[in-house]
Amino acid sequence: VQLVESGGGLVQAGGSLSLSCATSGRTFGSSAMGWFRQAPGKEREFVAAIHWSTTSTVYADSVKGRFTISRENAKNTMYLQMNSLKPEDTAVYYCALGRNMLEVRTTPSNWGQGTQVTVSS
Repeated sequence: VQLVESGGGLVQAGGSLSLSCATSGRTFGSSAMGWFRQAPGKEREFVAAIHWSTTSTVYADSVKGRFTISRENAKNTMYLQMNSLKPEDTAVYYCALGRNMLEVRTTPSNWGQGTQVTVSS
């Protein structure tokens, strides 16, 4: 399964961006997908995850209340709506696929190539 992100770009602080992650193959009901990010000089960190069939979600504390993860089953696509963006949200954002919510947060089986998000102050 290939994952392809899109939607990154440059935005001012307080603005919004929406990211998409399209999968090349079918995403099974028990699987989960997630978003991670990596800022320059920092380790990759978990942002949010969603269970494909139940749509239950989990967020990192740093984005809770500002970011919303969702998925569109018919299009095999996951989204990340980012509002009230801050300069510290600047990073390359990656989507990931796992067999379940635990695996997608710890040892995803598939990664996208990443998309740059830059938030100016």
